[in-house]
Amino acid sequence: MADAPRRRVGRIPDRDPEETAEWAASLDAVARACGPDRAAFLMRRTLEHAESRGLGLPKLLESDYLNTIPTAAEPAFPGDEEMERRITAWDRWNAAAMVTRGSRFGLGGHIASFASAAWLYEIGFNHFFRGKDAGASGDQLFLQGHASPGVYARAFLDGRLGEEQLDRFRQEAGGDGLPSYPHPRRLPWMWEFPTVSMGLGALSAIHQARFNRYLHHRGIKDTSASHVWVFLGDGEMDEPESTAALSLAGREGLDNLTFVVNCNLQRLDGPVRSNFKIVQELEARFRAAGWNVVKALWGAAWDELLELDAAGALLRRLREVPDGQFQTYATRDAAYIREDFFGADPALAEMAHALSDAAITRCFHSSRAGHEPRKVYAAYRAALDHRGAPTVVLAQTVKGHMLGQGFESRNANHQMKKLTGEEFRALRDALELPISDSLLAGDLVPYAHPGAGSPEVRYLHERRAALGGPVPARTVRPVVLPAPSPRPFQALAKGSGRQEIATTTAFVRLVKDLMREEGTGRRWVPIVPDEARTFGMESFFPTFGIYSPLGQNYDPVDRDQLLYYREAPDGQVLNEGITEAGSMASFAAAATSYATHGEPMIPFYIFYAMFGWQRTADQMWALADQLGRGFLVGATAGRTTMTGEGLQHADGHSHLIASTNPAAVAYDPAFAYEIAVIVREGLRRMYGPDPQDVFYYLTVYNEVRPQPPMPAEPGVEEGIVRGLYRFREADTSGLAAPVPRLQLLTSGTAVHWVLEAQELLAGEWGVAADVWSATSWSELRRDALECDAARLRQDEERVPYVTRVLAEAPPGPVLAVSDWMRTVPDQISQWVPQEWHSMGTDGFGLSDTREAVRRHFGVDPPSVVIAALAALAGSGLVGPETVRRARERYGR
Repeated sequence: MADAPRRRVGRIPDRDPEETAEWAASLDAVARACGPDRAAFLMRRTLEHAESRGLGLPKLLESDYLNTIPTAAEPAFPGDEEMERRITAWDRWNAAAMVTRGSRFGLGGHIASFASAAWLYEIGFNHFFRGKDAGASGDQLFLQGHASPGVYARAFLDGRLGEEQLDRFRQEAGGDGLPSYPHPRRLPWMWEFPTVSMGLGALSAIHQARFNRYLHHRGIKDTSASHVWVFLGDGEMDEPESTAALSLAGREGLDNLTFVVNCNLQRLDGPVRSNFKIVQELEARFRAAGWNVVKALWGAAWDELLELDAAGALLRRLREVPDGQFQTYATRDAAYIREDFFGADPALAEMAHALSDAAITRCFHSSRAGHEPRKVYAAYRAALDHRGAPTVVLAQTVKGHMLGQGFESRNANHQMKKLTGEEFRALRDALELPISDSLLAGDLVPYAHPGAGSPEVRYLHERRAALGGPVPARTVRPVVLPAPSPRPFQALAKGSGRQEIATTTAFVRLVKDLMREEGTGRRWVPIVPDEARTFGMESFFPTFGIYSPLGQNYDPVDRDQLLYYREAPDGQVLNEGITEAGSMASFAAAATSYATHGEPMIPFYIFYAMFGWQRTADQMWALADQLGRGFLVGATAGRTTMTGEGLQHADGHSHLIASTNPAAVAYDPAFAYEIAVIVREGLRRMYGPDPQDVFYYLTVYNEVRPQPPMPAEPGVEEGIVRGLYRFREADTSGLAAPVPRLQLLTSGTAVHWVLEAQELLAGEWGVAADVWSATSWSELRRDALECDAARLRQDEERVPYVTRVLAEAPPGPVLAVSDWMRTVPDQISQWVPQEWHSMGTDGFGLSDTREAVRRHFGVDPPSVVIAALAALAGSGLVGPETVRRARERYGR
C-alpha cells in the first residue's frame, strides 16, 4: 500500500481501470494478429483523429515518411502542365548556360541548387507569387541565393533581362552586371531581400510576416493579401538563425508565412544527415513550434510501390534508411537497389519481383515530389489554405536533377561550375529543346529563347499579369514624410539646467515627443529586446502600447501603477524579448517598409552595449544591402560606464565595427542637444525629399550629467553633423605667457573627463587646451576619404573637413580621448595637420567603480593631464620635468 502513491505520481487517476484494460488488450490483439506495424498504424490514426477533434492530447511530432497529400487527394492542376514544362526547360538551360559561360573568366556560380529546385520556383511564379501592380504590396519572396541563376533565367525569358546582362553575371565592376546572389543594393529594381548569409533569410522572413500583421493591425497598410514565401536548403537549416524564431511564428499564428525547404539531402560538401533523416528531424522541430507541416517527398512513380505495400514493410524500410544511403541509391543501378533496399526484408524482396529495373531506377533516381508540378502545386495550395498557423513545405528533390550522372546527387556538385559540351547535348535532349547541334559546336554554349511572341512567353506574361505583375521586383514609390515640428528638438537644445540626465534619457524623451507628432508620430517603431525599463522607456507601455496580435488576456501585475504593462493589437512598441537577432530582423522589416509596402516607417532599435554590433553585425550588413533606413541606438555605451558587468558587456569597439559598414552613419554624441541635431538631420536625410539609403547609429550613455544648452556660435550645427566642432575654447586670461597650448578632441561621455582635465591643465599647469566635440570619428574619415579620391581622380581639389577646421586652431599638438579603443579616433589621424596623440580603452573591460576603471585604462582626468603634458613636452612646449611632477602629483 505504501508504494501506491508513488506509482500514481505524474499520472491522471484512472476512473475506469477496466475500460483502460480493454483498450490495451485490443491493441495487444491487433499486434498479435496483424503485427506491430498495424498496431502502430492504428495508434497513429487514432491520435490524429483525436487531434482533429480538438481533444487535449500532445501533438504528434512525426508522421510517416510519405507525402502529406496522397495522389488521390491532389487538387486539379490549374495550368497548362506541358506549357509550364517547356518554360521550365528553357529556364534550366539558360541558368546552366549563364554559369558555364561565366566560368571562362574564373567566375563560376552554382548550377546544382536551381536544378533541384526548379519546379519549386516555377509553380510559385506561375500560380502563387503575387506582384506589386496597382500599388499592392504583393508577396514577399525570400529566395534561396544559390538558385539565383534560375531566377535570372526566368527574367531573361520574360524580357526583363537581355543576353548581355546574363553575360555579366558576377561581373559588377562596370555597374551593369548581375550580382551573384540576391543583393538589393546591387540590383535594386529586382531583389528585395538579401538571403545568402545563410539563416538570416529565415529569421528575417518570420519577422517580416509579423511586421506585415503589425502594419495591418495598426491601420497603416492593408497587408491581408500579402504572403511571405521563404526558400531554404535543408543544409541551411543547421544555421541557428534558421530556426531561432520558429516559436514566434507558431505562437502568433502567422498563416501569412510559408517556408519551402528544398530537401535534396545534401549540404555544400556532403549529406545533410548522413546517418539520420533530415525531413523527419525538421518535421518534428516545426511541429513542436506550432507549425503546419506538409511533406512532399515522393513522385507519382512511387504510387505503384506504395500500392503493393499491403504489410507496411515498404513504409518501415523508408523510415529506417538514412539519408546518406538514399543519396547513394540515386546513383546506383537497379541490381544494387534490389539487394540493398528490397533485400533487407522478405516482404520487400517479394515486392521487388513485380517491379522492372526501369520502375526501380525511376523511383530511386528521380521520382521526387519536388520535381513534379502537380505535387508541388498541391503542397503550396495546402499551405495557403491552412489557417491559424504558418506552414513549412518539406519538398524532397535530387540535387543536380537533370544535369546528368556527373552532377546528380554527387557530393561535389556544389563546387561544379560548368557543364561540358557533351553534358549540354544530353541536357538539351532531356529537356527536348529545339537547339541544333550546330549551335552547340562552338566553344561557347548559347543562350536559348523561344522568341518574344512564342506561346511560352505569352503564357508566362499572362500568368504574371493575373497575379499582379512580375516578381521578384522591388518598387519604391516616393513618399516624403513631413518634417516634425521644431519643438521636440528645441527642448533638448535648451539643456537641462541643474537637472542631471543621461544622454540615453535625452534620446528617449526626444523620441517620445516625436511619437506624439501628428504627421509622423504613428510611423515610429520602437524596438526593444526586453530592456525598456533599463533605458527608461517604461512610460511607452501605457502611452503607446506593446504590440500583441492577441491583445492582453490577463491582468498585468502592475495594473494599479501609473506605468503599467499594456499589450494591444494596435500597440506601437515591439518588445521582442531577449533576442537581439529577432530585434534586428524586425528593424530590417520596418526599415525597408518604404519599399516593401510603400509605407515609410521610422524604426529605432535601442540595445544594450555590445549586444548590437558585436552580436548582430551580419544582420546590419544585410540591412545595408537591403537599403534599410532608421536609427540604431547603442545604449549604456562605452567601455567604462558599465560599472558592474565587466568583460563581456563593456563596449569599447562597436564604433570600430560600425565604421566597416558603408551605409552606417555613426555618431557618438556627448550632449543632449547634439542628439537633437543628429536625429533631425537623420530624419531629413532618410525621409526627406531626397531620401538616402543609409541608417544611423548613435551611442548614448547611462551616466547622468547636467546637459548644457547648445552653443550659440555659428557653425555648431554643421560641426555636429559633419563630426567635429569646438565646444569650449581655452580661457588664457589668467595664464602666464608664453602659454603652452593643445587641442583636446573627445566624444561621448569622455567629454566630461576632458573638461575636467582642461580645468586641471589651466589651473595647475598653466596650459591652455581647447576642447572639441568629435561627434563622429567615422564621418570625418569618410569625408576625408572622399576628398582623397576626388584628388586622385583630379576632379577637384577638396580639403577634408577635419583638416580645414583644425588648421584654424592655435598651434600645438592634438590629443584625442574617448571611451573607445584608440583605433576609433585614430581613424582620422592622417588628415590632422598637427602632431597626433590618442588615448583609449584598449583591452578587456572589468567591473569596478567608473573612477577606478577609468584610472585602470588611463583615461581619467589626471591621466588626460599627464598625456597632454607629455604631448607638449614632445613638441618642446613644456619641459620633461613637468611630466614627471604631474605623475608624482597624481600618483601615476
